[in-house]
Amino acid sequence: MSRKGELNYHSSKITADWMETKLPVLTITDKPLLLASIMASFSWHCLALELCFAIIGVGLCRVCYARFYPASFVFGDSLVDAGNNNFLISLSKANYLPNGIDFGMPSGRYTNGRTIPDIIGQELGGLQGFSPPYLDPSTKGAAVLHGVNYASGGGGILNFTGKVFGGRLSLDAQLDNLANTQQDLITYAGMDATRDIFHDSIFSITMGANDFINNYLFPIKEFSLRPLLTPGQFTDAMISKYRLQLTVNPQLHILRLHEMGARKIIVVNVGPIGCIPYLRELYSPPADECAAQPNQLAQNFNVLLRGLVSELSENLPQAKFVYADVYRIVADVVQNYRSYGFEVADSACCYMLGKYGGLIPCGLTSKVCPDRSKYVFWDPYHPSDATNQIIAKRLLDGGPEDISPINIRQLSSL
Repeated sequence: MSRKGELNYHSSKITADWMETKLPVLTITDKPLLLASIMASFSWHCLALELCFAIIGVGLCRVCYARFYPASFVFGDSLVDAGNNNFLISLSKANYLPNGIDFGMPSGRYTNGRTIPDIIGQELGGLQGFSPPYLDPSTKGAAVLHGVNYASGGGGILNFTGKVFGGRLSLDAQLDNLANTQQDLITYAGMDATRDIFHDSIFSITMGANDFINNYLFPIKEFSLRPLLTPGQFTDAMISKYRLQLTVNPQLHILRLHEMGARKIIVVNVGPIGCIPYLRELYSPPADECAAQPNQLAQNFNVLLRGLVSELSENLPQAKFVYADVYRIVADVVQNYRSYGFEVADSACCYMLGKYGGLIPCGLTSKVCPDRSKYVFWDPYHPSDATNQIIAKRLLDGGPEDISPINIRQLSSL
């Protein structure tokens, strides 16, 4: 792997280019102003909603927040975590530099800038597009009307997944937290308004990668189900569990996503995990190729997942289920990276050890590439802000080959 020099992140000069349509372009020395602008806009929006409910009541207040919504409720793993793991005792955290180096500060996002839901939220709802993490104590009252991020680094569809990290929120735990939010909303805004919010909002789930990376493919058997299950049995178990999580668990009498009132549901498939620097290190594929076995597992799961989404769409016609083919998008970016303006597609921008910089997670002592926009991957596991922008754009406005039966912009207008 060739690198065009190295840069210590403490001395890097950064511009918040991704904010240029919303705020003035700011350098790293202006980070307090950048953060203050974001928080002031969000705080004013929340204050306006508080006053709206207090003065004119719940019914009329629906008009007050209609222009800013649908809200976004985000579920998933570290690909979309907005800071929930900051509040957990966990080995999986990203609330330290150089993470967030282009965001203005380390926020708990596992990338240099924004996650895909951040970018989509900005596009659809301006600065109010940043759904706050559920575990943040300030995520209450009017703040939840905008949506909530429940995602957790290390979490998976299966509750066993990510055990190596200690604290993490599985999809079951995230849905339990959604139920808590729903009750809080009913108390705050009333039953009718809460039902309308759930019906009109977008619910996105980005789950499954950890079930392979930090479970089935994990090299320490104590943290893997691989000794017990064949690949087919494992993916079948994931799909069976996922079906209950997307609908209802009759055995435990637990309402799940659809039965709680969600009607616009985006199900994101598993990306080409064999292309991430970490699994390139473990499997040592030929030059310019991704690790074949992990990618085959992801593809097998995705076939079943697409079938599940079609099944739910047919059986639950009052809801709109959307299948997001992130595998296809990321594989295209990795294969044709130069056409997208990237220079490096196999290695981590934030790196410490390994041929691809994939052996040790991004940390305080890591080296950082001088131009993050030229790298597909930020660290051993996660895409860079530049890659997330491409994925978000194709999910927002792409055709049925990327996201079907409709894209996110079309879904939001329903």
